[in-house]
Amino acid sequence: MNKQMAKVTTVDPVWTQICDEARAAVRDEPLLGALIHAGLLHHPTLERALAYRFSMKLASAEMSEQLLREIAEEAFAADPALGQAARADLVAVHERDPACHRLIQPLLFFKGFQALQSYRIAHWLFTNGRRDMAYFVQMRTSELFGVDIHPGAKIGRGIMMDHAHSIVIGETAVVGDNVSML
Repeated sequence: MNKQMAKVTTVDPVWTQICDEARAAVRDEPLLGALIHAGLLHHPTLERALAYRFSMKLASAEMSEQLLREIAEEAFAADPALGQAARADLVAVHERDPACHRLIQPLLFFKGFQALQSYRIAHWLFTNGRRDMAYFVQMRTSELFGVDIHPGAKIGRGIMMDHAHSIVIGETAVVGDNVSML
């Protein structure tokens, strides 16, 4: 007996909203079309878009975009909690930051959100014994965003860092869920 199984499509309302907002942004501001397509619409999932943004922002003469993207994609594939934390962080910023009107804003423009997602990858590296690479990500994040989060720190989900400039979170720090830093 031949049974065909229907393929179940994963429902991701956060990613769906992001894609809808991205298409509207391209329509409203065509000059940002290349950035929005490359950073968001070209990717099938939020995790892939985050890996792309991480790699494009942190790449340097010392570490290529391709290597950083592979590291980020490995982290997201190995630990689905990273993507769930990113979704919670996006929703937190959207709900708590009065300057945030769409979910695409933190992804594309907010250094606090981007630094936090970089920390999450550094923390994954750190806890998986790849400490030197974790420190490299910490260094680049600090240089680029002005946010210094030790990869050994423990940070919950639903975090909103408004402006985020000069935030320092040390190795022994613990930040719980649903915290706003102003």
